[in-house]
Amino acid sequence: MLDWSPPQESEEISHPFVAAVYDTVVPDRLLFRPHRRYLTADLSGRVLDVGAGTGANFPYLAGADVASHAIETDPHMRRQAAEKAREVGCDVTLRDARAESLPYDDDSVDVVLASLVFCTIADPDRALEEVARVLRPGGELRFLEHIRADGWRERGQELLNPLWSRAAGGCQLTRDTVERFVCHDAFAVEDLERVGVGIFPATPIVRGTLRRRHEGLHS
Repeated sequence: MLDWSPPQESEEISHPFVAAVYDTVVPDRLLFRPHRRYLTADLSGRVLDVGAGTGANFPYLAGADVASHAIETDPHMRRQAAEKAREVGCDVTLRDARAESLPYDDDSVDVVLASLVFCTIADPDRALEEVARVLRPGGELRFLEHIRADGWRERGQELLNPLWSRAAGGCQLTRDTVERFVCHDAFAVEDLERVGVGIFPATPIVRGTLRRRHEGLHS
């Protein structure tokens, strides 16, 4: 059964237009199908989708023998995600929460999924600390994220970023997300690769898996 927390009246993050056009503007299945299969392959235990958006991962989680959880701050995105979960038969607990303050206990999650979300999180460093906190030792952070480019593309991203951010619901083109991930002391790199999808300026796109280290927990 879908457990969905309804939007709160005090929502600060709300992008109704972006939510309305997202699935049309981003043809997810054409671009990201194999990469979402990568994110959701051979899952077990409790899985947390950090920033579910309109529910793009839900078709791949449907039927999986896992306890599926997801958070989404934008009420319009969250409403669409809830509808998608019902459509595809994904049994998921969908909550109104921020990645910077995850409503889960320490060491309580086996796998965290982050797909095209760290570009929009207001405080990505705090959010990554939260991911490290809730992941059990040996748990995985699986991600698919677009990152800062180099050369002329980087300069183009810097010029476009202010307008892009306003038009794309706060998405930032110039974040060094993968560097932030792989340099964090809590994680060991299991897999990392640049994938040949995406359209400038939201490219390059990188996917990977990090494993929560056993030492130095919650220091």
